[in-house]
Amino acid sequence: MEIEIRRAGVADAAAGAWCHLKCWQEAYADLADPARLAEKTGDPEGRGKRWAQALEAGVVRWIALNPDPAAPVEDRVIGFSCPGPTRDEDAPTPLELYAIYVRAKWWGSGLGDRLLDVAIGKEAASLWVLEGNERAKAFYRRQGFVEDGSRVDEPLFGVPEIRMVRPGQ
Repeated sequence: MEIEIRRAGVADAAAGAWCHLKCWQEAYADLADPARLAEKTGDPEGRGKRWAQALEAGVVRWIALNPDPAAPVEDRVIGFSCPGPTRDEDAPTPLELYAIYVRAKWWGSGLGDRLLDVAIGKEAASLWVLEGNERAKAFYRRQGFVEDGSRVDEPLFGVPEIRMVRPGQ
């Protein structure tokens, strides 16, 4: 069965929040301090409220739905992407990919490619990725992104992030 990707609505906030937290746990287990990761991923209700507020405010989030219609709420959304205008003062592009995550079970399935395509297509864009996240950096390189030398300390998990940029294709 094909995985459906569609724009998230407020009714998707709880399931999207669960996906967000579980993706952080899966992707950052070896990158972030375990206690800090547990703290930042331990409030699905609060994350759901933030998702709902963002969606109500017009933030665009694309979600990939689990093809199993009986999946519980914590497994209903299996990936998401979120584009928007750049937040950087020294922006190399007007478009930024704020987030793209896929649950570990679907890594290597092509779902990340689909979520990236629906979010930014072939447009020039920038993004921030945890410096030690080699899996993600390899994915972005396959999509035409290159490191531009910018580096910051990411405040949520307290680890360095690097910026990657892709010219329009």
